[in-house]
Amino acid sequence: MSGLPKTAIVTDSTACIPLEMRKNLQITEVPYYIHKGSQVLRDLLTVQRDDFLRWLPTAAELPTTACPGQGDYLTAYESLASQGVENIVSIHMTSKGSGAYQSALAAANLFHEKLPKIHVEVIDTLNVALCQGWIAIEAARDALSGLSPESILDRIRSMIPIAKMIQTADTLRYLYLGGRIGKATHLVGSMLSLKPLISMENGEIIALGVARGLHKAYEKMVDSLEKAVEPSICIKIAYMHAGASENIQILKRMVEDRIEVVESFVSELSPALMIHTGPGTTGFCYFPVRGQ
Repeated sequence: MSGLPKTAIVTDSTACIPLEMRKNLQITEVPYYIHKGSQVLRDLLTVQRDDFLRWLPTAAELPTTACPGQGDYLTAYESLASQGVENIVSIHMTSKGSGAYQSALAAANLFHEKLPKIHVEVIDTLNVALCQGWIAIEAARDALSGLSPESILDRIRSMIPIAKMIQTADTLRYLYLGGRIGKATHLVGSMLSLKPLISMENGEIIALGVARGLHKAYEKMVDSLEKAVEPSICIKIAYMHAGASENIQILKRMVEDRIEVVESFVSELSPALMIHTGPGTTGFCYFPVRGQ
């Protein structure tokens, strides 16, 4: 036996789960594609964060991204089947911003024709980054503890509406050029001194407003978080950034000075997401839990 749980968890590189955590939880990650000129790169496989961040501000033209194809997911599912898993849960970013969910569905249908005894459940998280990541993390923990596929899916469905993201960026230029601006288009013309605050709602990027300067942006982000969390509730939170390791520690302290956090970690966005957010992005993804 491979040591894998009976139910395997698959997700994408856009989930931004730290490598060590992903290994410990035995999560299978399928990398996105990055088209950089004539180069075709695989997110976090043939392109890494530091080199990409150094290059990105110098780019005359932004790279483009593409989700994995059905063949990529089919390969992942078949590999897991060869290792003895009985069920697969495949967890993906919002279908309103990527074709990953549809590619995974197509792969699951092909896989079912080959191996009908192994069930693949494909999940549209209606979110991205570490909200997608948290859902995969909690599902993997449940799988490792031996919970049934039905219980794991119940957990996932309960998390989708409550996993929330708030982030700010130096500029919305990258989201705008990458066509991922959603309902926050009106913020594009903001002055450089104004920091946009964005979130996601029903799978689309939305504007939460702007703040003058980074510290004010962080204050607004923490205020918004505090209002969303009831006094009797604490949170699990992942802090995310793109080349802003010092600033993310400032945001982390501001959050944890005011809100009860039962679990947290810091992770850097993958290059496939950095293209759309740009360097300097900071934010967090969280979900509420009962006091522990």
